[in-house]
Amino acid sequence: MITTDFAPGSPCMLDLGVPDVRAAAAFYAAVLGWDYEPMGDGEDVEGGMFSKNGKMVAGLGKLTEEGARPAWMIYYTVGDADATTAAVESAGGTVRVPPMDLEQWGRMAQYSDPLGGQFAVWQPGDSKGVDLVDEPGSLCWTELYTSDAAAAKEFYGNVLGWQYSDTQMPGGEGTYTMITPSGLPEERMHGGLMEVGKEDLALAGGRPYWHPVFAVDDCDAAVARVREHGGSVQMGPENAQGVGRLAICLDPFGADFVVLSEL
Repeated sequence: MITTDFAPGSPCMLDLGVPDVRAAAAFYAAVLGWDYEPMGDGEDVEGGMFSKNGKMVAGLGKLTEEGARPAWMIYYTVGDADATTAAVESAGGTVRVPPMDLEQWGRMAQYSDPLGGQFAVWQPGDSKGVDLVDEPGSLCWTELYTSDAAAAKEFYGNVLGWQYSDTQMPGGEGTYTMITPSGLPEERMHGGLMEVGKEDLALAGGRPYWHPVFAVDDCDAAVARVREHGGSVQMGPENAQGVGRLAICLDPFGADFVVLSEL
């Protein structure tokens, strides 16, 4: 489970990059019950923060990188963003945004793994990360689809120190690798990764990609809201044994996320 003590290597923050901030804010308000507070006034607001019941759950920003697709970016806690950057480069990854301070709040950097999967890290300052996790309307899991699970495990293990445990998926659909921060017990698992075919990576142009999983009270009702407000559904809703009822969704801009409810 994800908690807000944010041990090294655990997910602590996420933000969404889209071309239309106000439309995205309206969509996620309808689907997940989020409130949105922009960082400024006027029609050209660049971004702001999402909250649920007064607790910060995610960030939102205007997509400005040329050629980038709308997507969620997941941040993982590190003690030293500069040391992590060196580890990324040593392990064959690419630095997309070098370490930079965000005033007193913390220090961040963004990377691509050797196969192109994008992720980020956060070295906390005054802000440790989001305020609400593992409850309806908040992040409860992170997931990587990759073309090479073994390579991904080696890279992220070297960079973030993750521990892994493999399980066979029902119906012989392959192996699912669950991720736990270094030195913590398996009940602190925060995500998973799985090897998929190139056809399953079409959303990111054939590159691996991470997506967030959001807890909801009712998966089917959440899916209905996704469709009603201009999103679409790639898979589900369907039951996953031992996990819950889930669906893979796209927002109106094509950013992917999962909604998950208990059975």
